[in-house]
Amino acid sequence: MSASASEPAHDPNAAGPAGPAEPSEPYDLAVIGAGSAGLAGAVTAAELGLTVALLDTATGTGGQFYRHPAPATGALRPEALHHDWSAYAGLRRRLEASAVTRLGGHHVWTVSREGGSPDGDGPWTVHAVTGADGCAERPVRVRARAVLLATGAYERQLPFPGWTLPGVVGAGGAQAMLKSGLVLPGRRVVVAGSGPLLLAVASSLAAAGARVPAVVEASGYLAYARHPRVLAANPHKLAEAVLHGGTLLRHRVRLRTRSAVTEVHGRDRVEAVTVTRVDRDWRPLSGASHRIACDALAVGHGLVPQIELATTLGCATRATPDRATALVLDGQQRTSVPDLWAAGETGGIGGAQLARVEGELAGLAIASRLRGRPARPGRVRELQRRRDRMRAFADAMAAAHAPGPGWSRWLTDDTDVCRCEEVTAGSIRAAVTDLGARDARTVKLLTRAGMGWCQGRMCGAGVACLAAGAGPGEPPAERRPLAVPVPLAALTSLDEPADGSAGGAAR
Repeated sequence: MSASASEPAHDPNAAGPAGPAEPSEPYDLAVIGAGSAGLAGAVTAAELGLTVALLDTATGTGGQFYRHPAPATGALRPEALHHDWSAYAGLRRRLEASAVTRLGGHHVWTVSREGGSPDGDGPWTVHAVTGADGCAERPVRVRARAVLLATGAYERQLPFPGWTLPGVVGAGGAQAMLKSGLVLPGRRVVVAGSGPLLLAVASSLAAAGARVPAVVEASGYLAYARHPRVLAANPHKLAEAVLHGGTLLRHRVRLRTRSAVTEVHGRDRVEAVTVTRVDRDWRPLSGASHRIACDALAVGHGLVPQIELATTLGCATRATPDRATALVLDGQQRTSVPDLWAAGETGGIGGAQLARVEGELAGLAIASRLRGRPARPGRVRELQRRRDRMRAFADAMAAAHAPGPGWSRWLTDDTDVCRCEEVTAGSIRAAVTDLGARDARTVKLLTRAGMGWCQGRMCGAGVACLAAGAGPGEPPAERRPLAVPVPLAALTSLDEPADGSAGGAAR
């Protein structure tokens, strides 16, 4: 993510592509991810006297939620594209006033510990490569006594006929196009899938000038009524819903609940979509379909925690109410691995405000652990109460929008499920019925589904569901040595000393 037009052209805390040139002792803390959680954790720890390195794949800060236009776009008011911009602006000011070492453009591919065991007591080494999309100038290693994972999430996509046509984009991807490039995915955009992100995306697109004929939500909103105390304890969420709803009303955007886009039509790009009524299990209802003309479809079925770095280290995980996989965290944001903390979406999807609370809580806990004395105990208790309140809402939200098992009935046998390897639903079904596959890993071995560039991030949920033959779900958390694609040069340098000559940002 590039810095906005309102950021200074030169950041005194920003490191170059290879990071600091001189090796020294490890940092107290390495924070991976410069979104809401990572920023809050980094500045909190730095203000308590810890030395902190903040790594992110983007060159700027803010993560996906506060993605903002590059200076070349000439955007004068990037805050107009965001909700609660003032909270981010406050974190950015604190970051610029701190001694945090910023390492932008760093793609972290694994984290290891001296001695080889994550349960040891030596410092951590964060391994990264630099450059656009990981096309490395050289490998980088950052050593730290503790690590905070604030890696965020990615969109969950469920396949359907026509989803590979040009003009079909992720719902979050459509919002990213608007925020970072001031670009719309089309002039007439249907927004579909499930989850509260759809309302935010539709209102943003409509306010920016797109015609949004419908928001198509496969679930409903009545499930929230089952949690009156949770709703009463989180009035800011109701305020957000009212804000987005007002925008949709002004732009005459129709909300269709218990409905799904089950097919996309077009030759060279999207020309129309078929919207079908579905039951509570997302099974299509016969005779309840109609077409909507459009030139783009923004679709997403919720978010999935990005936890590859953590599962590689053996961190304990849990199933979320919407059948994704998140990290198990204690009251102070600690994972099951010593000296490894996590905050934000890694512990379950909850939004930017919850991420900031968890990031600050983690920063206080890490400072307490490394300094050997409590850090602001009153503030810790307050943050824990706020976190628990918002986490309860996040769980209610996840349960309300959990994908139903009937969605796989949208698929024809020739529908591509794995787009990278062009594996169809029919091939996966044959692997199950004819070859005896019963899980996503076996399907992968038999069909190559999930073995492409995205490593199952796009097709993982679909493959897991078809492999199980029933309810939706994510594949089991895998322990992968590489969290992102890396060049062989990064691997061949592992035997070299992390001393700045080969390790770039070693400290």
